[in-house]
Amino acid sequence: MATDTAQTSPRPMRADARRNYERLLVEARTAFTQHGTDASLEDIARRAGVGIGTLYRHFPNRTALMSAVFQGEVDALLTRSRELLAAPEPCRALVDWLRAIVAHASTYRGLSRALMAAQSDEASALSRCSLPMREAGSTLLARAQRAGAVRSDVDIVDLMQLTNAISLAVEQSPDDPELADRLLMLTLTGLKAPSDPGRG
Repeated sequence: MATDTAQTSPRPMRADARRNYERLLVEARTAFTQHGTDASLEDIARRAGVGIGTLYRHFPNRTALMSAVFQGEVDALLTRSRELLAAPEPCRALVDWLRAIVAHASTYRGLSRALMAAQSDEASALSRCSLPMREAGSTLLARAQRAGAVRSDVDIVDLMQLTNAISLAVEQSPDDPELADRLLMLTLTGLKAPSDPGRG
């Protein structure tokens, strides 16, 4: 049994492989920010000083690279979700977290579309990345529902898809900086429980 475990455990990266990995992440983050998530992988590899084969050894496809690039932002969003559990207004806390997601997704053109597609592809790296986000959102949503501030029929999967759609709308309207807040306020209105519309 111990032998099987040793055979399947990943080996630590060599120092040069670790440097290549980190350089690729830095260049990918820059490229995705400047050119969107469809930026050329060949250009990313070249700017990192490695061949495209090295990029694919670390990241077998574009979504794997995207997932690695966005992991830091996901960790920050998860931390924010835990902080908001102490907020006095549960519905407002949920919407504040959704606003943070929109801000994150809007940083990288094409990310919101990729996240929407990942919802129906559980095998993708982005889907595995989004699972803890759905769990965090479920906790905030359940808290708001227990407080009677959000309708009981609201589902976190639908809510996350709606948030991705808002991000996509914001991405397509760069000259309207207030669009995200307007759409999120409409979301807030739709979320509120009809029996007590003034709470949350």
